[in-house]
Amino acid sequence: MSINNYDSGRLNLPFVGISTFAKKKYQEDWDNIEAEVAILGAPFDFGTQFRAGARFGPRGIREASTLFSFGHGGAYDFEDDATYLDENIRIVDLGDVDIIHTNTEQSHKNIEAGVKKILSAGALPVIIGGDHSINIPIINAYKDQKPFHLIQIDAHLDFVDERHGVKFGHGNPMKRASEKPYITGLTQIGIRNVSSTAKEGYEDAQSKGSDIISVRQQRKLGVLKTIKRIKGSKRVYVTIDIDAFCPSIAPGTGTPSHGGFLYYEVLEMLQEISKKHEVIGVDLVEVAPDYDQSGSTSILAAQLLMNFIGFIFFNR
Repeated sequence: MSINNYDSGRLNLPFVGISTFAKKKYQEDWDNIEAEVAILGAPFDFGTQFRAGARFGPRGIREASTLFSFGHGGAYDFEDDATYLDENIRIVDLGDVDIIHTNTEQSHKNIEAGVKKILSAGALPVIIGGDHSINIPIINAYKDQKPFHLIQIDAHLDFVDERHGVKFGHGNPMKRASEKPYITGLTQIGIRNVSSTAKEGYEDAQSKGSDIISVRQQRKLGVLKTIKRIKGSKRVYVTIDIDAFCPSIAPGTGTPSHGGFLYYEVLEMLQEISKKHEVIGVDLVEVAPDYDQSGSTSILAAQLLMNFIGFIFFNR
């Protein structure tokens, strides 16, 4: 039973208590995870090339998520005439991976180990970053899983191989993923404008079979045709960079890029993905709360994750 149930004797408003994700149970023992969903924070931002601060993303998103912790016995959506996230969907918050300052290798190993614990428990990993380099150890953790397709929603291609010895920064994760034999393909949505990747990077990605779709192309295609383009395995992992959104609604990020998506454009894609595919993991990265004093970026991230988790289990 949820700690937010009104019959428990406490009103337990969002501003009361400890800010776990959606005020769900804190699970300190990672060897005894009993849940359908496990939230894991990865407050690592050593991979950034411009503005740091995504290390505070997990904390900011958790705090924002308490807004959606009211005990209504699930979230009823009158447009869908459906109740999402009912009491049968057990969500636990594992807290944060230990980050070793200046030590990317060990920090990434700790992230990989945490994701492996979730997978071994049979729960859905939902990882909150952190910069986008955290996707590298996350994908490494799936080495012994069945093959899957990787869907990236992002402003940037993140397909850099190496620059001055850097192979595990936030510009590298999709390139590193493309090297994995268990990744059946990549769909990269929202890529736009002046990017961190040169023309050679786009050519490299396309030669590896990546389907690259800009914001304007996605709008012309529409949601159904965009998601229909995802080929290969029906098992998918979804990585969401908050800079996929227009900074007019998500300014709290280290590398903002104007011309991005609005809320419902991404939400409807995620809902369609959950209908057509088996989602085996999610990460949301690059929220840097200090660049958005209104807190709206963290609220957007929390709301998006709550809805996506709801869609995934409703459509299962």
